[in-house]
Amino acid sequence: MTVVGIAMAGTTTALVLWPDATIRAAVLGIGVGFFLCAVWRLLLVVCSGRKPPRPEPPDRWPRYTVLAALHDEAEIVPQLIGRLSALDYPRHRLDGWLVLEADDHPTIQAVIAARPPSWLKLLLVPPGVPRTKPRALNHALTRATGELLTVYDAEDEPDPGQLREAAARFAADQAGRLACLQAPLRIRTRSGRAGFLEHQFAAEYAALFEVTLPGLVGLGLPFPLGGTSNHFRIDVLRTVGGWDAWNVTEDADLGFRLWRHGWRQGLIASPTWETPPGPMEHWLPQRTRWLKGYMQTWGVHSRAPFGLGVRGLISLTMTLGVALVSAALHAVSLAWVAAAVLVAGFAGLSPATPLLALAVLGLGVAAAWLSCAVGAKRAGLSYHLGDMVTAPAYWSLLSLAFAHAVWRLIREPFAWDKTRHPADPVEAMDTDAVADSGRQAA
Repeated sequence: MTVVGIAMAGTTTALVLWPDATIRAAVLGIGVGFFLCAVWRLLLVVCSGRKPPRPEPPDRWPRYTVLAALHDEAEIVPQLIGRLSALDYPRHRLDGWLVLEADDHPTIQAVIAARPPSWLKLLLVPPGVPRTKPRALNHALTRATGELLTVYDAEDEPDPGQLREAAARFAADQAGRLACLQAPLRIRTRSGRAGFLEHQFAAEYAALFEVTLPGLVGLGLPFPLGGTSNHFRIDVLRTVGGWDAWNVTEDADLGFRLWRHGWRQGLIASPTWETPPGPMEHWLPQRTRWLKGYMQTWGVHSRAPFGLGVRGLISLTMTLGVALVSAALHAVSLAWVAAAVLVAGFAGLSPATPLLALAVLGLGVAAAWLSCAVGAKRAGLSYHLGDMVTAPAYWSLLSLAFAHAVWRLIREPFAWDKTRHPADPVEAMDTDAVADSGRQAA
């Protein structure tokens, strides 16, 4: 905060004393920033195509702890249990926990009624603060008996072979510094019924998990974890203190904390499918929480930035830092371009917009489109001209979420904006059969 205050005071002073020079310098700085971000995106696209060979199965399958922290999820419990029961891993090597708040009685009753397989047990979190997912996971960590551990969300559908691939990848780590593996998260949109937000959200996820994260791994850099489908060496997770219970994007923080302690991250190919958050009233709180958590994570790790090393600091800046700045500027940039064109049009003049600024802006937009298109192709999604044309409107909505996040960070920094996850109407009819097959396999 001190640095921010000094920067704001310096900028204000410069605007008063040297207004023209300050504005020119600001425009130049923003242009350079946009250019560097565009080049960075293109670099990630190039570096994201390299995939490591699939490892051989280990001689012994390690014991695996599976965690799913739920809150007000009674509707989706049968679906989740069915999907976890489908995991292809030796049942006698599984240690699973459905982690619930002690006063969440509807979800507790739903778990009991769904009769989960014997390896998947119910764990109640005692009352306390903060009332967050990472606090619940930390409580479960004290009960976990596995050598490896993974976390799933209520709406997740992990690939059945995901645990086997992760275990094999850990076993093949000869250096012994691999602490975490992230599975790609893919959005399953409603075919023929997906709206604007669903399409853009799915493309955004594809760009992140199919391009950005593989690109960072290809460059040997750390990355913010996804909130689900990350696989850990449990001894390392305990060594670094588990999850930050006060951070509302505990996953992003943990990725950089592992790097700070000298550990490394990787990726696996087996995906986890998720549903999009839905309409605006669900999308906005979720995105607000993400941006608020990014601010928290940035604040924590920027206290001692050089502890991350040069590579860690570059990644922190180009992931969380750029995401925050971009969210703040998207709507402003779009409004600036629209206003310049409209005013010039009404006046019968050519827009008085520097050619260099437009070229840099166009390069940034093209790089973002390319990242989404490549990611969508890898994820098996469609990304058409209509999605490209409407993308700037979606990016502008991020500015609304950014404003909400700033306000929430000031007023309720540790409040957790819960995203509702309705059950899939098709699968909800057949979860009992899936759960029964899981009990038989156990």
